Amino acid sequence: MAIRSAGDIDPATPVIVGVGQASERIGDADYRALGETDLAADAVRAAFADTGVDGVASLIDVAAAVRSFEKSSPASSSPLGRPDNMPRAVAARTGMDPRRAVEEVTGGQSPQHLVTEFATEISAGRTDAVLLFGSEVMSTVRAAVAVEDRPDFTETVGGQLEDRGYQIAGLTSIDEVKHGVVIPIAQYSLLENARRHRLGRSQAEYAAQMGALFAPMTVVAAENPHSASRQTMSAADLAVPTDENRRVSVPYTRRLVSRDQVNQAAAVVVMSVGAARAAGIDPSRWVFLHGYADLRERPLLERPDISRVPSATAALDAALDMAGIGIDDVADLDLYSCFPIAVSTAADHLGLAPNDPRGLTVTGGLPYFGGPGNDYSMHAIAEIVERARRSPGSFGLVAANGGVMSKYSVGVYSTTPRALPTSTSDAVQAELDIADRVEISRYADGRATIETFTVLNPDRDDRAGMVIGRLYDGTRFVATADGEPLLDLLCGSDDPIGTTVYARSSASRNIVTLTRAELDERHPRPSVGFADEYRDLIVRRDGHVLEVVINRPDSRNAISPATNAELDAVFDAYFADPDLWVAILTGAGDKAFSSGNDLAASAGGSGLSMPENGFAGLTARRDLPKPVIAAVNGYALGGGLEIALACHVIVADEKATFGLPEVKVGLVAAAGGLVRLPRVLPPALARDMILTGRRLDAAEALAHGLVSRVTPHGDVLDVAREVAREILAASPVAVRSSIRTMTTADAQPDTVTAVRESLDVLNTVLVSEDTREGIMAFVQKRPPNWSGR
Repeated sequence: MAIRSAGDIDPATPVIVGVGQASERIGDADYRALGETDLAADAVRAAFADTGVDGVASLIDVAAAVRSFEKSSPASSSPLGRPDNMPRAVAARTGMDPRRAVEEVTGGQSPQHLVTEFATEISAGRTDAVLLFGSEVMSTVRAAVAVEDRPDFTETVGGQLEDRGYQIAGLTSIDEVKHGVVIPIAQYSLLENARRHRLGRSQAEYAAQMGALFAPMTVVAAENPHSASRQTMSAADLAVPTDENRRVSVPYTRRLVSRDQVNQAAAVVVMSVGAARAAGIDPSRWVFLHGYADLRERPLLERPDISRVPSATAALDAALDMAGIGIDDVADLDLYSCFPIAVSTAADHLGLAPNDPRGLTVTGGLPYFGGPGNDYSMHAIAEIVERARRSPGSFGLVAANGGVMSKYSVGVYSTTPRALPTSTSDAVQAELDIADRVEISRYADGRATIETFTVLNPDRDDRAGMVIGRLYDGTRFVATADGEPLLDLLCGSDDPIGTTVYARSSASRNIVTLTRAELDERHPRPSVGFADEYRDLIVRRDGHVLEVVINRPDSRNAISPATNAELDAVFDAYFADPDLWVAILTGAGDKAFSSGNDLAASAGGSGLSMPENGFAGLTARRDLPKPVIAAVNGYALGGGLEIALACHVIVADEKATFGLPEVKVGLVAAAGGLVRLPRVLPPALARDMILTGRRLDAAEALAHGLVSRVTPHGDVLDVAREVAREILAASPVAVRSSIRTMTTADAQPDTVTAVRESLDVLNTVLVSEDTREGIMAFVQKRPPNWSGR
């Protein structure tokens, strides 16, 4: 609740007491080509000066940096180098010696989230003076890497640093990466086209609306001395494609998307009222946080309605409710504007028109003011604070967005004194999290409909189409749009959403075309059968037995994408061949059954090319109707153990070794090890192996039931063949029926129910020729002659 006067304020109440911005543009007379650290230091000095008193730098207890784009993901890099500790590098330039240095997670929500977090820390008495800052010099770096005499921004600072990492899990998925839905333009275009369909707008109508939404921002940007662009543009200037304003996607032109080639920095000083008083900072400069919210959206493919973002609208409501005001009470606001839908989502919910007299941005927006990486909203907060001071008692709102509308943070500011309210975000988040999720099909096959789509570079020869669709069973998938007819439809139709397409999966991706005939012509299904020769395998038939040898001894029989494809095809052929009744899988040489995924061969993204049936064509196969024996003749590590676990019987050489070492190289046993190992071994032992990479020798594996037989060294294949002969001595119908029933029962948690349902197996077995033959052979005291029918 509001406080009547500054004198009544609790000394622990957090207040913003200083804000500062710095920028430079290539080509300007005063351009200095500063690195991130030096430009940030300029903004920090400006924020300290804005407090109106000297000596603030010495009071700072915590310095927290917004994460730069140069280290925002595993794929990012610093071509000109950077400090190893950005907060302390800036501190050294500005007279600070903070107890704690922090580098925040990736995302445009970061500036507002940091204000919320450290306002809470101050209110709880854990600190009393915090500096928040961010800096980007992407424009300078881009220009500098093109010249021979490059600057070097590398700096070894050392010291304590709380590096919070990327924390970008959930912002994209393996399925999106496989289909190129990685860059923000592609991701937001999918959302935008879904919204256009929901509103029933034509492409031309919707483009005009996007232009009208953003045109007023160019006016604000033109008046902002820190803007990257100082040009006022009309709605048509923004939305109509021209040579200077090409379409970068359907539906975006270049002028409708965030401008990331900028050199901009901003800083905010937050202190407790007690510390601000002690420093002598004029209370007229104090700005209070009246309302706030920090919420998360579920991953893109799981969202029930791709055109809507309930977490964003809930965050706006929660922050305004906390402040005890409505949107009509807000004098100034800044809605995150990386792409039009980020603004329209908030504006639609709040009932704001594009020409609202207050404006929808105080900076000029990300496409025109500029999009300095994760730090844009620090500039918005600085502008809101300055406006709040100019109009005491007024309210300002900042809405900050990260990811694909994935993380949303809102702050409501005013000079009116108020104690920091208690957060309601956890309760609101809990309500959001219980909503239904859409089931995803990783491998899509058959007739489907387009749910949303985009085409990158739609007017160039290298155009690339992406589709999110729904299969007949309602599951959602992402696919590459293939074929000129479909691409023409996506680029030119007013509303291709709802159009029937035809999907086909492969190890690398899903494909959709406009007709089934085109799909069959361009992407024919591979024929099922054995090849004349294999690159990585040795395949032998011996009567009813198939022997498959992984023949890559130089790499310890590690599985490359090519090996995966060959094994998948071989097991397809085995399960389809009525004359093959048992298969044996082993590795060449005596060193390894398989050492798992060939990381070198899978580097650069091809490691995502796993068959629908899983690693080696076995680990995710829904049905293994005939026996597969693993003859483990050495190392069965990582994916090698996961392959063995997928087999029905494991026979091990006495020198065999079993383990899941993935955690030691930053990976996880996601090809079945995390699921199957705890079901086979005692749970405590399984957890030990999974979490530490502990290995078992053959004797331990036998003692704990991981393998069924251990052989003298060098005899494992012979013993596996003997096991195969023992299986062949049994009825193939009974063996296959037993496999099917065990698989079904494994999914049934109740034992009694599973036993009762298992009686259904007799419906198949009792009417088979094999049962009749088995009984007759027993009566006649002769070996049975199985037909397998």
